Amino acid sequence: MPNTIIFTKEAPAPIGPYSQAVLAGNTLYVSGQIALDAETGELINENITEETHAVMKNLEAVLRAAKFSFSDVVKCTIFIQNMDQFGVINEAYGQYFKNNPPARETVEVSRLPKHVNVEISCVAVK
Repeated sequence: MPNTIIFTKEAPAPIGPYSQAVLAGNTLYVSGQIALDAETGELINENITEETHAVMKNLEAVLRAAKFSFSDVVKCTIFIQNMDQFGVINEAYGQYFKNNPPARETVEVSRLPKHVNVEISCVAVK
């Protein structure tokens, strides 16, 4: 079965040569999302809580476009620019995974696209 490229206008368009997500069999690989407003292209980064929620809403839009939800997510990767913000990011992120949270790693990096503070990718399985 060929892979299916997932695209939705409800999430920001890719800013490089990649897809928002790829469905391979029953597994969805969602590219890292940042806090870009899908309609305006503006960053939503007044504070780290708002930025994290915007990232999660973009992930949710891509998941929904592929007929998946956060309950299907089995793995996330969180890239953060400053590990001192881990607690605040974790608090916002946790609101989307109240029951049976997925496996995860969180990595501090020196720089992210558009100089954002947080980027999150995920893998979901049906």
